[in-house]
Amino acid sequence: MAELFDLYVDQFYSSIGVYGATITFLRTPSKPSPPGSAPQSTEVAVIRMSGEHLKTMVYMLKKQIEGAEEQLGVSFPASYRVLNELKIAPEDWEKFWRKE
Repeated sequence: MAELFDLYVDQFYSSIGVYGATITFLRTPSKPSPPGSAPQSTEVAVIRMSGEHLKTMVYMLKKQIEGAEEQLGVSFPASYRVLNELKIAPEDWEKFWRKE
């Protein structure tokens, strides 16, 4: 059996094609970058799966997050700065997380 790995990540990017999906997880350095230079993130894991698996996983994660927020009485908000950097309109964010 493969050895389980435990990693911390704070960035990701993904790609989806007709044959499957890839999510690449990255970690920013623990020390600040020199002034005027961008932090150099390190790839720590690449996960490949079918598009169907990815879509099912996103659905299950959304339900689990909603359940945790309800059970714990907390919210895991994303700041407008984060949404802006990801080019996510606040109204799209709210629509995605709206309870039906």
